[in-house]
Amino acid sequence: MARIFITGSADGLGKAAARTLLSDGHEVIIHVRGEQRLAGVQDLVAQGATALVADIAALDQTRDLARQVNTLGRMDAVIHNAGVYSSPSVLSVNVVAPYVLTALIQRPQRLIYLSSGMHRGGKPDLDDMDWTGGRATGSYSDSKLFVTTLAAAIARRWPEVFSNSVDPGWVPTKMGGPNAPDDLRLGHLTQEWLATSDATEACTTGGYWHHQRRVEPHAAVHDLEFQAQLLSELARATGISIP
Repeated sequence: MARIFITGSADGLGKAAARTLLSDGHEVIIHVRGEQRLAGVQDLVAQGATALVADIAALDQTRDLARQVNTLGRMDAVIHNAGVYSSPSVLSVNVVAPYVLTALIQRPQRLIYLSSGMHRGGKPDLDDMDWTGGRATGSYSDSKLFVTTLAAAIARRWPEVFSNSVDPGWVPTKMGGPNAPDDLRLGHLTQEWLATSDATEACTTGGYWHHQRRVEPHAAVHDLEFQAQLLSELARATGISIP
């Protein structure tokens, strides 16, 4: 059984993935933004999950979350699920936090980053981005293009790690809305599969996945120059470099 850390596990796809993985017998470490959110995950804790608290819109708390995870020992997989849609913190939560956690958490065997089909509407332009969340700069689509590129960059930099990104589809969560047309179960199945499966297809790296199928992302995702620019800019903004 695997030990898996999932960010943004208080509701939506993160909570659904945690519930399924716990039911399958895995050790699951969940994450919520604040103490007030702990009440909403008591069902997961009752199933055996360990809950960690940090507001990953803030760099210092993201650093501390990495410390908390490392205190528990090495993870087999990390699912970077947490995300926001319309907020000045869209870059800090959707991009900076997964970057910092990737850099500071003891290297797992598998990394899964939540992307979106909307990443194709993002612009591969890093000029004038406020990574702190102090003002709104990049869009949700931009943030998902950036985090998808991060996943591909990590796959190239750490070839011994399976690093992939996932488009969960437009599913009926709090973010997706009750009328979203896609299947909720399929929305978290691929993350669980990439985190735990020994299937040959799941033990690969550098992929962008939708419902357990590898598909082509925005062309910028595999642009080596853009990958290097993104890593350099995030290192500059955070003071933390990917090893």
